[in-house]
Amino acid sequence: MSSRKRNSEIDEVTVGRKLMTLESSGLDEPGKESVHEVIKYGASSLPAKHYDPDTTEPIGSGLQDLDELLSWNLSMANPFNVAKVPLANREPPLASTPRRTLVSHDMMGGYLEDRFLQGAESEAPYVFYHWQYIDVFNYFSHNMVTIPPAVWTNAAHKHGVIVLGTFITEWTDGGKMCEVFLKEEESYRAVADRLFQISHYYGFDGWLINIENTLSETAVKNTPRFLRYLTDQMHERLPGSMVLWYDSVLENGQLNWQNQLNKSNSVFFSACDGIFTNYNWTEQSLEDMKAFSGAEGRMADIFVGVDVFARGEVVGGKLETNKALELIRKHDFSTAIFAPGWVYESIPDKASFRQEQDKFWSLLADFLYIHRYSSPLPFVSSFCQGFGTNVYWRGKREADGSWFNLDAQQLQPLYYRDTLEGEGWLRTRGCPEDAWNGGSSLVVEGVIPSTLTKVCARIFSLQVPLSTRTFVSLIYKPSPGVTVSLELKTADANLCTLTASSVQPAVLGEEHQLVRQFSQSCGQWNPDGWTVRCSQLELQGCALRDVCVSVQRDGGHLDTSFKCRVGEIMILDAESLSIPLLSVEAVRVSDVVWLREGDKLLLNATLTWEYPAQLVRHFLVHWRRLRGPDPRIPPSSLTLVARSYAPLFRVTELEVPEAPGLLELVVQPVSREGFYVPESQWGRQSLSYSEERMG
Repeated sequence: MSSRKRNSEIDEVTVGRKLMTLESSGLDEPGKESVHEVIKYGASSLPAKHYDPDTTEPIGSGLQDLDELLSWNLSMANPFNVAKVPLANREPPLASTPRRTLVSHDMMGGYLEDRFLQGAESEAPYVFYHWQYIDVFNYFSHNMVTIPPAVWTNAAHKHGVIVLGTFITEWTDGGKMCEVFLKEEESYRAVADRLFQISHYYGFDGWLINIENTLSETAVKNTPRFLRYLTDQMHERLPGSMVLWYDSVLENGQLNWQNQLNKSNSVFFSACDGIFTNYNWTEQSLEDMKAFSGAEGRMADIFVGVDVFARGEVVGGKLETNKALELIRKHDFSTAIFAPGWVYESIPDKASFRQEQDKFWSLLADFLYIHRYSSPLPFVSSFCQGFGTNVYWRGKREADGSWFNLDAQQLQPLYYRDTLEGEGWLRTRGCPEDAWNGGSSLVVEGVIPSTLTKVCARIFSLQVPLSTRTFVSLIYKPSPGVTVSLELKTADANLCTLTASSVQPAVLGEEHQLVRQFSQSCGQWNPDGWTVRCSQLELQGCALRDVCVSVQRDGGHLDTSFKCRVGEIMILDAESLSIPLLSVEAVRVSDVVWLREGDKLLLNATLTWEYPAQLVRHFLVHWRRLRGPDPRIPPSSLTLVARSYAPLFRVTELEVPEAPGLLELVVQPVSREGFYVPESQWGRQSLSYSEERMG
């Protein structure tokens, strides 16, 4: 899942790279072709901008100046930073959301652990997982061009949230850049074209334009034209994209934050999709904006800024951020929540982050809006938040040690606490102490009051069309004294054959045909303390609206405490259980770099293959020794290298036998439903290597 810790150092390491050549190795099985490498040591030709100089791990980064932006082309792009997850459907869609919520991720300068695009070892990283509350995610840093790390875009897109990069100029150098690119139509169009090309290549959805320096008369006159051209290009080529302007420069070129939309900055607002206001507003500012003619019909496009750090004269902030949101919503505006990483930065004990994060967002919940995931089946979540203390698969540890990788984050449930009758209460929270898959499970806990026989925790709010035959799987660890089940609520639909608004699917026996198909598709099945419940629904024209965990007291009339751990919920079209899985094609090895650390030989190489990414939960990358320098030693068994979430992976610091040797790299897909692809359909590529002979 992750490489060694970043602060480790390599002693006496020499780095080398030789472009791969395809030739028969003579060591492989008869009739097979392998990649052959002659080990050389020297300077690596991999760009340091995209690869960690010590480990050659892929990293994300921004662009620093105008020359770097204007010279950007596909040959300079970073393939590891391309987001692979398409934007999921949600209800209501962004265009019809009347009051939107943007989160601007300004976190200690940006590009921290999240710059490691295949994950990092981190005991307590910052993670965002309240996606159902927000519409737009902006990755912010003080690079001139901030390209969001793909892990953020992938996580946001899974939840239907669009992602914006940041284009910023500031101080004296920023002013000089603006005078260059805003001097004429040709120059500002060139910058806009590059910004579109970058967002299109890397798979994110638009830009926050933040010019925080004074502008000359010519530059400020061309700024709205630049915004309009960029916005038009984005809309034409990427439907659903967004360009926002930050409240900073005035139409006369002065740098003077207005903390609102008014006639001094409306020319920029009119040229793009919206404005992100500065933070030092008052309720009078909101009232003035509401009365401003330039806001008419575009209230949703005004994102009133809220600085969670509460810097300057602001309303709310910190644990009183809800006060700011209450006023903003009272006047029907959208909001931009800036730097909610304050929650993480302000706590000395990072181990309490989940608790503090949930507390912060629960305070805002009354002023946020739950969006319903509405993409077609399958619907699958094992509640992984993208970090943990171990990596789990089917309830067992697959890898030990703390890790962080937002690509692993699955669809997130609702996290909340409710007060019930009497002494009753109900809470949902993520927990890393045990998991079915990934790094965390969902804990549903509370007290069933004596006046009730059961409680229902709504954990997903959806708008998902159901198939005629729907297969449902619930995996959980029960709590003594209660019975746990799923309760599914359907949307009102004239064609829906379900007469009631909710149903608790009847559990199928182990001998049921669908259950047998399900268990066979999953490979080896050893729940180890987990309970697996499978059900089937036969409905016509219905849509799933809510997924609830029902907890019912087994008997008696006293207050009953419970704590249930939910490992995974899966809702599938039953027909998918019998669809054949595809084979991995075209496995290739490239960009090989050899490291020498003491007496260890370390392989670094990029592995690519062809397989539809939308069909997989993840790939498992394995390796094995086929032959080493001693031919009497038999081939080794497969060893797991890591999980990959795209058909592209960089193997780093893999210790291999001394040359001459022959090894095999193997790619095993795991389907979205968690089914294993038969071994005969895995992808394989062998690599032979030898030391350079000295003349």
